[in-house]
Amino acid sequence: MLKQFVLLTVLLALAACAPDAPAAPPAVRSSARVVDSIFPPEEAMRRFRAGLLKVDSLSGGASTRGELVRRFVRAVEMQDTAELQALLLSRAEFAYLYFPASRFARPPLRTDPALLWFQMQMNSEKGIVRLLRRKGGADAGFRGHACEDEPVIEGENRLWERCTVRVADSAAVRWFGTVIERGGRYKMVGYANGL
Repeated sequence: MLKQFVLLTVLLALAACAPDAPAAPPAVRSSARVVDSIFPPEEAMRRFRAGLLKVDSLSGGASTRGELVRRFVRAVEMQDTAELQALLLSRAEFAYLYFPASRFARPPLRTDPALLWFQMQMNSEKGIVRLLRRKGGADAGFRGHACEDEPVIEGENRLWERCTVRVADSAAVRWFGTVIERGGRYKMVGYANGL
């Protein structure tokens, strides 16, 4: 222990007697700019829409909310993924009809459309996979559905939220997310659910 103390003292004394190290060269100021990867909302929207055909109305879907939900339940029972896709809001419909009027396009909730679309797709995929595993391939015994009494109005969109489905073997549960109504057509915004 004494040897270690003596060695440490000698090393400190030698370090104190050593000539000063040459000064570091002055910092060179870089002319490169810092680039922010966040785009202004208009540019983010332009980039998200790149390659999409402009739409001015919902296509497919159903002419009533009840018809949409019945077709959805039937598609789950039949494990008809093509029909489930046809009932769902498309990327172009999201870009041109849903997002521009949504609360997510304005402060304080302003979100990049690509990020919101990605989140919705991931939650929708997770929800529909769970639903198909639990309820797909069998008669669910559909009894009806219910949503909030009044829709959320965003521009020309009427959003029916907190919808539930009643089936034979359970109480009312969420099988899908929001339903969008626009111009007399109804589609599913996503398949995120309570399962």
